[in-house]
Amino acid sequence: MTISAGDTAWVLASAALVLLMTPGLAFFYGGLVRGKSVVNMMMMSFMTIGIVSILWVIYGYAWAFGDSGSSLIGSFSWSRLDQLVGGFPNNGGDYPIPHLAFVAFQLMFAIITPALISGAIADRAKFLAWCVFVPLWVSLVYFPVAHWVFDFGTKAADGTVTGAGWLAKLGLLDFAGGTAVHINAGAAGLALALVLGRRVGFRKDPMRPHNLPLVLIGAGLLWFGWFGFNAGSSLGANDTAALALLNTQVATGAALIGWVLVERIRDGHATSVGAASGAVAGLVAITPACAYIAPWAAVLLGLVAGVVCAYAVNLKTKFGFDDSLDVVGVHLFGGLVGCLLIGLFATTKVNALGADGVLNGGSWGLVGKQALGSLTVAAFSFVVTLLIAMAIDKTIGFRVTADEEREGIDLVEHGEIAYARQVVVPDVADNAVEHAEQSMFHHGD
Repeated sequence: MTISAGDTAWVLASAALVLLMTPGLAFFYGGLVRGKSVVNMMMMSFMTIGIVSILWVIYGYAWAFGDSGSSLIGSFSWSRLDQLVGGFPNNGGDYPIPHLAFVAFQLMFAIITPALISGAIADRAKFLAWCVFVPLWVSLVYFPVAHWVFDFGTKAADGTVTGAGWLAKLGLLDFAGGTAVHINAGAAGLALALVLGRRVGFRKDPMRPHNLPLVLIGAGLLWFGWFGFNAGSSLGANDTAALALLNTQVATGAALIGWVLVERIRDGHATSVGAASGAVAGLVAITPACAYIAPWAAVLLGLVAGVVCAYAVNLKTKFGFDDSLDVVGVHLFGGLVGCLLIGLFATTKVNALGADGVLNGGSWGLVGKQALGSLTVAAFSFVVTLLIAMAIDKTIGFRVTADEEREGIDLVEHGEIAYARQVVVPDVADNAVEHAEQSMFHHGD
């Protein structure tokens, strides 16, 4: 097979787009927290980029996509990515791109998934604990789940396939990560929120977003980067990429409208945070379905996702857990909506490699596969994350003290503030904190 310059260019550009999503997420989450937490919130995303990038080339890619013959985990051998130079990825078949282009593209998915989790524990997690959590979580949760979902095995010349993940062999339809990324991160966020407990003043003190323009900038960057996330998963500049891109756009727009309508009817106001959150909910929901449904179905899927997630974010109030930035309501529930509705809307008319859903002459068996895959990933992620978080909490401690939380996690963990009206002289130790706190813009604290 000859390397296609056009396909390679698209996959490389898509990898860059997906990487952009993590700084976009940092802006989105950073704007949603209080002014005294924005540095920490953004640093959690940026530190994740560094940690996961290193682990991926050492062993992460091998664990996720190496052919060990197992449907549960890839190869435990050294990745040896230097041996892949000039080759082709064989993931259920050969693709006309360099193998390292595939490696780089998949790395960006591994980066953003744990970064998504950070929103569930805003304002209160020790930075060191987060830096310990990320490598443990990607190793014990993300890499295995990525193998289950994204590894279609090594296809031989005679058509036999070895080493495919068990959900891929089952026939789960998840084009770009509804299960491996969003349900995975949402369930993990719930586990972390339960272990760390509620923020000081939860449901008593105002904890409004401190910077709404930053939220919208972050949402816009996520929306832009998501075209690489979804359309790039075609691994080529082809019809499937075009379908995924269009479906991503219309579903996201529909979800934005759906969320804002719920707000307007329920609360009497259509907010910028609601518009941004609705857009992200639509992006999440269309991720698994983008290459398997027609554009009209993508509109319906987006509307459903916007409405469902707008109500799901209130579950934390009803049940009393503190999912600070609604990782559970948006990513867990958005991912579930997208995965399950594939069982209804999927059609081989737009993608012969997919399946027909119930509304297109298919059986309920596809709905069952989608439900099994979604719930299994959610349960696995929740349980393992709970164990990791409890281990960290019992050893080095996962949460800052109540006094430190009140003081502001940016000052305590990073010695910085996001918004200073005057320069703080570090040599004046006795009044540095006082000056910094007086200089901070307190938006909704």
